[in-house]
Amino acid sequence: MDEEPLSEWAERRDAKIGRLRAVPVAPGGGPRAAHVNPGAPRAIERWNGHTWEPYAFAADLAAAKRLLYPEADTRPNPAPGPGRPPLAPGTGRHRKP
Repeated sequence: MDEEPLSEWAERRDAKIGRLRAVPVAPGGGPRAAHVNPGAPRAIERWNGHTWEPYAFAADLAAAKRLLYPEADTRPNPAPGPGRPPLAPGTGRHRKP
């Protein structure tokens, strides 16, 4: 088995520091799937390299996604351009005569 050098492992570990996750604040054991109870409040946790620590609080799943993925809110507006060309007349089997 090939072993990874310690320096490469440390780089990989340090790259994950600061990662955020949203955890529902609801009774039950641990993190659950995001789609379960989307209206429940979420605790935003930050990875510090050893454990998840409290970072922020969100009212629901939509607010949590805005905190976790801020770049998704900055979508560029599409430039107006020519529309789709209409279908040309054809003789394919899928076309009705």
